[in-house]
Amino acid sequence: MGRTLLVDIVGLFPEVVAQGLATSVLGRAQARGLLAVRAVQLRDYALGRHQSLDDEPYGGGAGMLLRPDPVLRAIRDLRTPTSQVVLLGADGARFDQDTAQELAGYDHLIVLCGHYEGFDARVRHFVDRTLSLGDFVLSGGEPAALAMVDAIGRLRAGVIDPESLREESFNQGLLEAPQYTRPPVFQGIGVPDVLLSGHHARIEDHRLAVARMRTERLRPKAAKTPREED
Repeated sequence: MGRTLLVDIVGLFPEVVAQGLATSVLGRAQARGLLAVRAVQLRDYALGRHQSLDDEPYGGGAGMLLRPDPVLRAIRDLRTPTSQVVLLGADGARFDQDTAQELAGYDHLIVLCGHYEGFDARVRHFVDRTLSLGDFVLSGGEPAALAMVDAIGRLRAGVIDPESLREESFNQGLLEAPQYTRPPVFQGIGVPDVLLSGHHARIEDHRLAVARMRTERLRPKAAKTPREED
């Protein structure tokens, strides 16, 4: 059995992520000890009678910012020498399959979920990287954390059949070719004949050719530098 990946989700609603990861593939991975997800309430690291986490931004502006001091206390409490601390923000590096593969190599991730207008900028001095799902704004970091941890967790050894991972989208820099199951004809639309031929070499060639065409059409930038296996 593979090593356990521990993920600490830190935020105002971390239980949303923990609950979302408790089902299906990653739920089974947790039951088998391959993944452990802890919901860490950021408010537990706030000081004072009111446990204040946010304050008005210097210089004015709409909304409130998460103060840096509770966030740093959480990082220092949770971090180990082998942790990777990830802050989620709209201006972060784009999260993709390569990033998921890299982060799957760690045994402890700390994922910081923002709210309001985000974090005080000084928090970034204490994290390892800032990531974003894309150029859009969420009301909180939890949905992004759920997507990222799902993408990372399924890549851990023992979670999914390695053959399934090899053939899916992005693992060779290409989108996956369309797949079909019964019935062979549905609403007048048939399955490509080659997939019914039983000729495995021809099927593999067909899927690779279609994957290249789909990637060139739908992800033209990625298609320029496919990561093919010789």
